[in-house]
Amino acid sequence: MKFVIAFYRTRATDAAHAVIGRETVDAIDLASAIEIAHQLSKTLALPQKPDGLYLSDPDGNSLYAGDIRAGTPDERSKP
Repeated sequence: MKFVIAFYRTRATDAAHAVIGRETVDAIDLASAIEIAHQLSKTLALPQKPDGLYLSDPDGNSLYAGDIRAGTPDERSKP
């Protein structure tokens, strides 16, 4: 299944989100796509370190939104 990952920064003053990068990936399910997104957040050459991510399908339907947290997959929140 294809997923679109949008990485964003959050402005502290009003919590506005600015997308700083977007990637399309193939994953077997949503949990796998979230894990791929967390890995990409560490390895992609983005202009800034992302605060969070959105996952959607190729048609733009929102599937997941969350903060990028440090730690192992077991320590991060699940969808």
